[in-house]
Amino acid sequence: MLLHSGDEEENVPYTKVVVLMLSKEARNAPIGLESHGSRITKASFKTKKEGVTMNIIQSYAPTNDSNDNDKDKFYEKMQSMLAKYSGKDLLILTGDLNAKVAMDNNGYEDIMGQHELIGRNEWKYGEICKSMGIQQIGYRWHNIPTRS
Repeated sequence: MLLHSGDEEENVPYTKVVVLMLSKEARNAPIGLESHGSRITKASFKTKKEGVTMNIIQSYAPTNDSNDNDKDKFYEKMQSMLAKYSGKDLLILTGDLNAKVAMDNNGYEDIMGQHELIGRNEWKYGEICKSMGIQQIGYRWHNIPTRS
């Protein structure tokens, strides 16, 4: 099963979309789905622990080349969404955050391992995580061979 959100404008091509693919277990536990435009969607699920909700925010951040207004709107929306969560619920922030990571974590030791945030997108993402106490995990490096 796929949950998706897309552009909120009418009569636009449905090409900008954020998708969550659900497992069989997750299909039986949805509480809600919120679309926040073409770049952010939030899904909430029941958990086995009474009174605890799992919230997944799937996003696709603007690239560093995007205009500053689009980037600011995205990160403001993300921060306002994250500010609504209580400490008892599970929160998973996933997606393509267009953030590059290097080997120095000065100032971010409490939220990430030996990595460094490079560029404006990375700094904004790091500041949001730091202000919310969100741990950054699961970086995956891909060495994609180029063709000559």
